[in-house]
Order: sequence, then structure tokens, then C-alpha cells
Amino acid sequence: MLGACALALLLPAPAAMPAAARAETAARAQPSQIHRDVVYRTVDDVELRLDVYRSPTADEGPAPVVVYFHGGGWARGQRPESWKGFSPFLGAGFSVVAVQYRLSGQARAPAAVQDVRCAIHWIGSKAAEYGFDPDRIVAYGTSAGGHLALMAAYLPQDSAIDVPECRGAPRVAAVLDFYGPADLTRIVPEGSPRHPTVARWVGDYPGAAAMDAAMSPARHVGENTPPTLIVHGDRDKVVPIAQSFLLLEALQGAGVASELLTVPGGGHGKFDTAARAEIVDRALAFLRAQGLAD
Repeated sequence: MLGACALALLLPAPAAMPAAARAETAARAQPSQIHRDVVYRTVDDVELRLDVYRSPTADEGPAPVVVYFHGGGWARGQRPESWKGFSPFLGAGFSVVAVQYRLSGQARAPAAVQDVRCAIHWIGSKAAEYGFDPDRIVAYGTSAGGHLALMAAYLPQDSAIDVPECRGAPRVAAVLDFYGPADLTRIVPEGSPRHPTVARWVGDYPGAAAMDAAMSPARHVGENTPPTLIVHGDRDKVVPIAQSFLLLEALQGAGVASELLTVPGGGHGKFDTAARAEIVDRALAFLRAQGLAD
């Protein structure tokens, strides 16, 4: 059960569905088409790829899009190999795009942020081809991917961080930030001048502190920041929940529609089945409230 900054809902057990209804629900939760390993950007001879899982209702008109960025401390991890973890979004009428980005061993900050911004640009440029609705793009990420989802959404369209060929991307309509760092200058372990994971991604050089600040989503919050749902375990020892509290404070101060769902006893993800189910329900309800989901 979720708590803290949002009222937790106790959901009744669903009644048994007839077989025909079950089949229809299952069909809605599967992609109508799958496009794997699509190259969206080539940089320094590295081809960056993404997977597209088209909405089951894509033939009915342009579909909203969930863009997913994986976690791994900006240093490891990869996009999911299957669409099945995204089935609730597909069932709600979304297409899903899962994105590869450069890790710290390939290129330091702001490379990953430039990549995810280019992925948003690619979605806008390919909207007609894939049936995307560029006005209904949701950036979603876990851990470092949550941070990148925030950066993809919070930077202005004329940001100097963007590379020239990816400027003018569509505006992200909402963000689902699952336990992502919000201010890299304030996620400092006791007795250390900088967080080692941040230092590995940004680098250790004169002026690195300024890059830490520039790569901090909370510092880019303003009145035009898109609505944001934050999810965080209250016993997270990797990214302290204080990071999400300070992000929520910044969002509320700017008048941005926002909500923080806390998971009592939850660590860095790996929430139990009941909590995961409720988080999905609440995330879809948040997106519906913004007019982004069926």
C-alpha cells in the first residue's frame, strides 16, 4: 500500500471476467506491431537504437507514447528485451518506445541527456510513420533512467545542451519518475565531496560541479515544466527519498501538477507485487487526469 504524499487506495478484488472479455483485454495489452533495433542516432560511429511497440489501437488514430529510459547509474543496463512489462500502458492505448543511450564508459555527461533528447526529437520526426501523437509524449524512467526522463522533459526547447540536429523536439507532456536523482549536487554521501556514481558519469575535472548542477532536473523546474508523478521507496539506500521530496517541493513551488507516491518499506525499486500493481494503477490515473490516456 502506498502512502505519504498521496492517499493510498485499497482496490477491491476484480470480479471474474467472461472469457470473451478476457481475450479482448489481453489483445489490448499487446503491441499491434513491433519494430526492434531502430537506429535513431549515430554519434562517434556508435549507432544508438530503440524498440517501438505500437499501440493496439494505433490504426484508430495517432497514439500517445510512453518513452522508457532504463536505470543503471548511467554506467550499465539496457532497454528491456520484451514488451510485456509495458502491457498496462499498451492496454491503455499507448505506444511504447524503449531507448538505448550512451553509458558513462562510452561518453560522459551530458552525452546521455543529449541522446534521450534526440530520442524525443526522433519520435516527433517519425510521428506520421509510426502513428505517434507528438502532443502526448510521456517520459518514463527508473533510477538513472528516471533522472534522464526528467532531463528530457525539463530542459527548454532551446537548451544549449541539445545538439543542433536534435533541436526543436516536441514538448514532453508528462513524466513518470521512478526513484530518480533530482539534484546531483545534493546526493552527496557523508564524508565525500561528491557522489561516486555522479563523479563517474560527469567526470572529475575543474568545473565538474557546474556540470553536476546543469544535470540536476530540480534546477530546471519552472512554470512550463510538465506534470510529474514521482515514485520512491522510503527505505531507498541508493537514491535517498529526500531527492524526491526536494523535487516535489520545487514542482509545487512552480505550480506544476505533481504527486509523490511513497512505498513504505520500499527500497530502490524491487517493490512487492501489490505495490507494483497499485503504482501502475495510480500512474495511469495520473496520466488520465492530464488527458493523456484512455
